[in-house]
Amino acid sequence: MKNKKFNRIDGKFRQLRREKKKAFVAFITAADPNLSTTEKLALAFERLGVDILELGVPFSDPLADGPVIQAASRRALRNKVNLGVIFKLIKRLRKKIELPIVLLTYYNIIFHAGLKNFVQAAKNSGADGVVVPDLPVEEAGDLIKISKMNNFATIFLLAPTSSASRIKRIAASSTGFIYYVSLTGTTGMRKKLPPELISRLRQLKGLTRKPVCVGFGVSGSAQAKSLARVADGVIVGSAIIKVIEKHLGKKDLVQRVTRFVSSLRKAI
Repeated sequence: MKNKKFNRIDGKFRQLRREKKKAFVAFITAADPNLSTTEKLALAFERLGVDILELGVPFSDPLADGPVIQAASRRALRNKVNLGVIFKLIKRLRKKIELPIVLLTYYNIIFHAGLKNFVQAAKNSGADGVVVPDLPVEEAGDLIKISKMNNFATIFLLAPTSSASRIKRIAASSTGFIYYVSLTGTTGMRKKLPPELISRLRQLKGLTRKPVCVGFGVSGSAQAKSLARVADGVIVGSAIIKVIEKHLGKKDLVQRVTRFVSSLRKAI
Protein backbone atom coordinates (compact mmCIF):
# COMPACT_ATOMS: atom_id res chain seq x y z
CA MET A 1 0.00 0.00 0.00
CA LYS A 2 1.26 3.48 -0.84
CA ASN A 3 2.16 5.79 2.00
CA LYS A 4 -0.03 8.72 3.00
CA LYS A 5 2.29 11.27 1.38
CA PHE A 6 2.00 9.66 -2.07
CA ASN A 7 -0.59 10.75 -4.59
CA ARG A 8 -1.01 8.65 -7.73
CA ILE A 9 -2.33 11.59 -9.77
CA ASP A 10 0.89 13.58 -9.34
CA GLY A 11 2.92 10.46 -10.11
CA LYS A 12 0.90 9.83 -13.27
CA PHE A 13 1.40 13.35 -14.64
CA ARG A 14 5.14 13.19 -13.90
CA GLN A 15 5.28 9.93 -15.87
CA LEU A 16 3.27 11.39 -18.77
CA ARG A 17 5.52 14.46 -18.96
CA ARG A 18 8.59 12.23 -19.14
CA GLU A 19 6.99 10.19 -21.90
CA LYS A 20 5.62 13.31 -23.66
CA LYS A 21 2.10 11.90 -23.54
CA LYS A 22 -1.31 13.26 -22.62
CA ALA A 23 -3.71 11.90 -19.99
CA PHE A 24 -6.87 10.05 -20.83
CA VAL A 25 -9.36 10.39 -17.96
CA ALA A 26 -12.34 8.00 -18.23
CA PHE A 27 -15.51 8.68 -16.22
CA ILE A 28 -18.06 6.07 -15.20
CA THR A 29 -20.72 6.10 -12.49
CA ALA A 30 -20.09 3.64 -9.65
CA ALA A 31 -22.55 0.71 -9.71
CA ASP A 32 -23.95 1.52 -13.15
CA PRO A 33 -25.43 -0.87 -14.03
CA ASN A 34 -24.01 -2.78 -11.03
CA LEU A 35 -20.88 -2.98 -8.86
CA SER A 36 -19.53 -6.05 -10.61
CA THR A 37 -19.53 -4.27 -13.99
CA THR A 38 -17.86 -1.20 -12.51
CA GLU A 39 -15.11 -3.40 -11.09
CA LYS A 40 -14.61 -5.22 -14.41
CA LEU A 41 -14.47 -1.93 -16.32
CA ALA A 42 -11.92 -0.41 -13.92
CA LEU A 43 -9.64 -3.44 -14.32
CA ALA A 44 -10.03 -3.32 -18.10
CA PHE A 45 -9.36 0.43 -18.21
CA GLU A 46 -5.94 0.00 -16.61
CA ARG A 47 -5.06 -2.73 -19.10
CA LEU A 48 -6.11 -0.45 -21.98
CA GLY A 49 -3.89 2.39 -20.77
CA VAL A 50 -6.48 4.74 -19.27
CA ASP A 51 -4.45 7.14 -17.12
CA ILE A 52 -7.02 8.22 -14.51
CA LEU A 53 -10.40 6.75 -13.54
CA GLU A 54 -13.01 9.32 -12.54
CA LEU A 55 -15.64 7.49 -10.52
CA GLY A 56 -19.00 9.17 -10.08
CA VAL A 57 -20.77 8.83 -6.73
CA PRO A 58 -24.47 8.42 -7.57
CA PHE A 59 -26.61 11.31 -6.34
CA SER A 60 -30.32 12.05 -6.64
CA ASP A 61 -29.84 15.62 -7.88
CA PRO A 62 -26.65 15.82 -9.98
CA LEU A 63 -26.82 19.49 -11.00
CA ALA A 64 -23.86 19.58 -13.38
CA ASP A 65 -24.74 16.38 -15.20
CA GLY A 66 -26.72 16.03 -18.38
CA PRO A 67 -29.40 13.37 -19.08
CA VAL A 68 -26.95 10.53 -19.82
CA ILE A 69 -25.12 10.71 -16.48
CA GLN A 70 -28.35 11.51 -14.62
CA ALA A 71 -29.80 8.24 -15.95
CA ALA A 72 -26.62 6.40 -14.87
CA SER A 73 -27.04 7.80 -11.35
CA ARG A 74 -30.65 6.60 -11.24
CA ARG A 75 -29.63 3.10 -12.33
CA ALA A 76 -26.86 3.00 -9.72
CA LEU A 77 -29.08 4.27 -6.89
CA ARG A 78 -31.46 1.35 -7.50
CA ASN A 79 -28.56 -0.85 -6.32
CA LYS A 80 -28.60 0.88 -2.90
CA VAL A 81 -25.05 2.11 -3.45
CA ASN A 82 -23.57 4.63 -1.02
CA LEU A 83 -20.16 6.01 -0.03
CA GLY A 84 -19.32 3.04 2.17
CA VAL A 85 -20.03 0.60 -0.65
CA ILE A 86 -17.93 2.67 -3.07
CA PHE A 87 -15.00 2.85 -0.65
CA LYS A 88 -15.11 -0.96 -0.30
CA LEU A 89 -15.10 -1.23 -4.10
CA ILE A 90 -12.00 0.98 -4.34
CA LYS A 91 -10.27 -1.09 -1.64
CA ARG A 92 -10.91 -4.24 -3.70
CA LEU A 93 -9.59 -2.52 -6.83
CA ARG A 94 -6.47 -1.37 -5.03
CA LYS A 95 -5.43 -4.98 -4.53
CA LYS A 96 -5.23 -5.32 -8.32
CA ILE A 97 -4.57 -1.91 -9.93
CA GLU A 98 -2.55 1.26 -9.42
CA LEU A 99 -4.75 3.41 -11.68
CA PRO A 100 -5.31 6.83 -10.03
CA ILE A 101 -8.94 7.16 -8.92
CA VAL A 102 -10.75 10.50 -8.62
CA LEU A 103 -14.19 10.67 -7.06
CA LEU A 104 -16.81 13.00 -8.50
CA THR A 105 -19.44 13.79 -5.90
CA TYR A 106 -21.72 16.55 -4.73
CA TYR A 107 -21.19 18.56 -1.56
CA ASN A 108 -24.35 17.30 0.14
CA ILE A 109 -22.79 13.81 0.32
CA ILE A 110 -19.50 15.12 1.72
CA PHE A 111 -21.24 17.38 4.24
CA HIS A 112 -23.44 14.51 5.44
CA ALA A 113 -20.39 12.27 5.91
CA GLY A 114 -18.35 15.03 7.56
CA LEU A 115 -15.44 16.64 5.70
CA LYS A 116 -12.68 15.03 7.75
CA ASN A 117 -14.35 11.61 7.75
CA PHE A 118 -14.94 11.77 4.00
CA VAL A 119 -11.37 12.72 3.10
CA GLN A 120 -9.74 10.22 5.43
CA ALA A 121 -12.07 7.37 4.42
CA ALA A 122 -11.58 8.15 0.72
CA LYS A 123 -7.79 8.29 1.09
CA ASN A 124 -7.70 5.11 3.18
CA SER A 125 -9.79 3.28 0.58
CA GLY A 126 -7.23 4.14 -2.10
CA ALA A 127 -8.90 7.12 -3.79
CA ASP A 128 -6.58 9.96 -4.80
CA GLY A 129 -8.75 13.05 -5.16
CA VAL A 130 -12.19 14.57 -5.55
CA VAL A 131 -14.16 16.83 -7.89
CA VAL A 132 -17.14 18.61 -6.28
CA PRO A 133 -19.05 20.43 -9.04
CA ASP A 134 -21.37 22.36 -6.70
CA LEU A 135 -18.66 23.57 -4.28
CA PRO A 136 -17.22 26.95 -5.35
CA VAL A 137 -13.55 27.42 -4.60
CA GLU A 138 -14.44 30.47 -2.47
CA GLU A 139 -16.34 28.19 -0.05
CA ALA A 140 -13.97 25.22 -0.13
CA GLY A 141 -11.39 26.35 2.44
CA ASP A 142 -12.10 23.60 4.96
CA LEU A 143 -12.09 20.85 2.35
CA ILE A 144 -8.83 22.16 0.86
CA LYS A 145 -7.17 22.32 4.30
CA ILE A 146 -8.20 18.79 5.33
CA SER A 147 -7.31 17.39 1.91
CA LYS A 148 -3.82 18.93 1.99
CA MET A 149 -3.19 17.31 5.37
CA ASN A 150 -4.02 13.93 3.77
CA ASN A 151 -2.34 14.60 0.40
CA PHE A 152 -5.74 14.16 -1.23
CA ALA A 153 -6.27 16.15 -4.43
CA THR A 154 -8.96 18.84 -4.67
CA ILE A 155 -9.79 19.35 -8.34
CA PHE A 156 -11.83 22.44 -9.21
CA LEU A 157 -13.87 23.19 -12.30
CA LEU A 158 -12.87 26.14 -14.44
CA ALA A 159 -15.59 27.45 -16.75
CA PRO A 160 -15.26 29.30 -20.08
CA THR A 161 -16.94 32.27 -18.36
CA SER A 162 -14.44 32.44 -15.45
CA SER A 163 -12.84 35.83 -14.88
CA ALA A 164 -9.05 36.30 -14.84
CA SER A 165 -9.04 36.66 -11.04
CA ARG A 166 -11.09 33.49 -10.61
CA ILE A 167 -8.83 31.58 -13.00
CA LYS A 168 -5.86 32.51 -10.80
CA ARG A 169 -7.67 31.46 -7.63
CA ILE A 170 -8.75 28.10 -9.04
CA ALA A 171 -5.27 27.48 -10.45
CA ALA A 172 -3.78 28.19 -7.02
CA SER A 173 -6.30 26.03 -5.13
CA SER A 174 -6.48 22.99 -7.43
CA THR A 175 -4.23 20.03 -6.78
CA GLY A 176 -3.85 16.98 -9.02
CA PHE A 177 -5.10 18.84 -12.08
CA ILE A 178 -7.44 21.63 -13.16
CA TYR A 179 -10.73 20.48 -14.68
CA TYR A 180 -11.49 22.80 -17.61
CA VAL A 181 -15.14 22.73 -18.65
CA SER A 182 -15.18 22.99 -22.43
CA LEU A 183 -18.60 24.66 -22.65
CA THR A 184 -21.35 26.28 -20.64
CA GLY A 185 -24.16 23.97 -19.51
CA THR A 186 -24.28 20.40 -18.28
CA THR A 187 -22.26 17.34 -19.26
CA GLY A 188 -23.15 15.50 -22.42
CA MET A 189 -21.91 14.68 -25.89
CA ARG A 190 -21.68 17.52 -28.42
CA LYS A 191 -21.18 17.22 -32.17
CA LYS A 192 -19.08 20.39 -32.11
CA LEU A 193 -17.07 22.05 -29.36
CA PRO A 194 -16.76 25.86 -29.12
CA PRO A 195 -14.38 27.24 -31.80
CA GLU A 196 -12.62 29.44 -29.23
CA LEU A 197 -11.86 26.48 -26.93
CA ILE A 198 -8.31 25.90 -28.18
CA SER A 199 -7.32 29.56 -27.79
CA ARG A 200 -8.77 29.64 -24.26
CA LEU A 201 -6.83 26.52 -23.36
CA ARG A 202 -3.60 28.09 -24.62
CA GLN A 203 -4.35 31.19 -22.56
CA LEU A 204 -4.94 29.10 -19.43
CA LYS A 205 -1.79 27.06 -20.02
CA GLY A 206 0.12 30.35 -20.02
CA LEU A 207 -1.15 31.17 -16.52
CA THR A 208 -0.37 27.92 -14.68
CA ARG A 209 2.08 25.04 -14.69
CA LYS A 210 -0.49 22.67 -13.21
CA PRO A 211 -1.95 20.02 -15.53
CA VAL A 212 -5.14 21.08 -17.31
CA CYS A 213 -7.65 18.42 -18.36
CA VAL A 214 -10.67 19.18 -20.54
CA GLY A 215 -14.08 17.64 -20.02
CA PHE A 216 -17.80 18.13 -20.81
CA GLY A 217 -18.94 17.50 -24.35
CA VAL A 218 -16.10 15.32 -25.66
CA SER A 219 -17.90 12.66 -27.68
CA GLY A 220 -15.39 10.86 -29.88
CA SER A 221 -11.86 10.18 -31.03
CA ALA A 222 -11.50 13.18 -33.36
CA GLN A 223 -12.46 15.70 -30.65
CA ALA A 224 -10.25 13.97 -28.10
CA LYS A 225 -7.27 14.01 -30.46
CA SER A 226 -7.73 17.72 -31.22
CA LEU A 227 -7.95 18.72 -27.54
CA ALA A 228 -4.98 16.55 -26.55
CA ARG A 229 -2.74 18.70 -28.74
CA VAL A 230 -3.18 21.60 -26.32
CA ALA A 231 -4.47 20.24 -22.99
CA ASP A 232 -2.57 17.95 -20.62
CA GLY A 233 -5.47 15.52 -20.61
CA VAL A 234 -8.93 14.78 -21.96
CA ILE A 235 -11.91 13.64 -19.86
CA VAL A 236 -14.64 11.52 -21.46
CA GLY A 237 -17.75 10.51 -19.54
CA SER A 238 -21.15 10.73 -21.22
CA ALA A 239 -19.93 9.07 -24.42
CA ILE A 240 -18.66 6.06 -22.43
CA ILE A 241 -21.84 5.85 -20.36
CA LYS A 242 -23.92 6.03 -23.54
CA VAL A 243 -22.24 2.79 -24.66
CA ILE A 244 -23.05 1.23 -21.27
CA GLU A 245 -26.66 2.35 -21.64
CA LYS A 246 -26.93 1.00 -25.18
CA HIS A 247 -25.80 -2.48 -24.11
CA LEU A 248 -27.58 -2.85 -20.76
CA GLY A 249 -28.40 -6.48 -20.05
CA LYS A 250 -26.08 -7.81 -22.74
CA LYS A 251 -23.30 -10.30 -21.95
CA ASP A 252 -20.75 -8.38 -24.02
CA LEU A 253 -21.34 -4.99 -22.34
CA VAL A 254 -17.81 -4.81 -20.88
CA GLN A 255 -16.23 -5.79 -24.21
CA ARG A 256 -18.30 -3.17 -26.06
CA VAL A 257 -17.30 -0.42 -23.62
CA THR A 258 -13.63 -1.38 -23.62
CA ARG A 259 -13.60 -1.40 -27.43
CA PHE A 260 -14.85 2.20 -27.46
CA VAL A 261 -12.48 3.27 -24.69
CA SER A 262 -9.57 1.69 -26.59
CA SER A 263 -10.37 3.84 -29.63
CA LEU A 264 -10.28 6.97 -27.45
CA ARG A 265 -7.00 5.91 -25.84
CA LYS A 266 -5.38 5.51 -29.25
CA ALA A 267 -6.60 8.95 -30.37
CA ILE A 268 -5.23 10.70 -27.28
